[in-house]
Amino acid sequence: MYSEQIDCAVIGAGVIGLAIARALALRGRDVMVLETAGLIGSEISSRNSEVIHAGIYYAPASKKAEFCVAGRQAIYRYVRERGIGHKRCGKLLVANNAEQLEKLRSIQKNAEGNGVDDLVWLSKNDVFSLEPDCQCSGALLSPSTGIIDTHAYMLSLQGDLEAAGGMVALNAHVRRAQVIDDGIALTVETPGETMCLRTRTMVNAAGLFAPEIARSITDFPQHLVPQDYYAKGNYFSLSTKAPFSHLIYPVPDESAGLGVHLTLDLAGQARFGPDVQWVNSLDYDVDPARARLFYPAIRRYWPGLPDGSLIPGYSGIRPKIQAPGESAKDFLILGPKDHGIRNLVHLFGIESPGLTSSLAIADHVSKILSE
Repeated sequence: MYSEQIDCAVIGAGVIGLAIARALALRGRDVMVLETAGLIGSEISSRNSEVIHAGIYYAPASKKAEFCVAGRQAIYRYVRERGIGHKRCGKLLVANNAEQLEKLRSIQKNAEGNGVDDLVWLSKNDVFSLEPDCQCSGALLSPSTGIIDTHAYMLSLQGDLEAAGGMVALNAHVRRAQVIDDGIALTVETPGETMCLRTRTMVNAAGLFAPEIARSITDFPQHLVPQDYYAKGNYFSLSTKAPFSHLIYPVPDESAGLGVHLTLDLAGQARFGPDVQWVNSLDYDVDPARARLFYPAIRRYWPGLPDGSLIPGYSGIRPKIQAPGESAKDFLILGPKDHGIRNLVHLFGIESPGLTSSLAIADHVSKILSE
């Protein structure tokens, strides 16, 4: 086993790891991204709704709210400048009864507290004029919500990183790590060999595997590593053309996240999801039988959904740090001030709105490491 000295190691080549690596490289750091898989963004980043969120739901003063609002502005600017596929299509958050209309009022107030000041209250007739096939009692229109070509975005982040002198090492699995005097020593398995990388700075942006990486570090205070839970979200595609131009979301339910919503890709194809299915392992198969749960949920806002029109699409797994039944927890980003180890940052529970927040999270981590 040979040893090599590097300046900065970022573990994980998903959208968060790539954004952080890019930000560090643009600040003059020599950065290597270590990715277990054979391609970038193969887990969380390629298995989501590809939605640019406005920042509506998250608790005021939370990291999710702060990073989503700042990140949304940054990501729109970034994709416009680089010609990356995206569309600011807007979202309708729809209510089906008086109780849900009252909840919409609370959601609007919460959003305004987060700095989302462009929501528009729509009556039933207003919604009908925009989306005649959508049934509801009223809605909030979020004009800042949009969709993005996530893969093109990640490729652009990687390109920026490499142009600044950084690199991505694929099929590089971090087995264990140890805190040493001048940084951290990583044992990394690659096809055909095992090497020791001594890095002055390490960022753990491994997504689903971030707690595992943290637990592998000798001398790291293990009580700070959160218990992780896997929440699988299944998506079904529509076999016919969708009669909608906006994303359609039901009023959120505590037990079902944001609910089974309708999103569109850049070609206008509709997909529905995600639901919430707690699992113990990484299994991305979509059970066709789960469609029976989707039809009644979708027909609350689209009663015209044809029978037999839902086909299994794909699934993603969200890295939760709260147990089933517990209230949602904020992003958990631990730096030297939290754990006492220089030049080390861990990111836990970076689920939605992680994609939207990616550039803002990257700036935050860069600032932590420059303190």
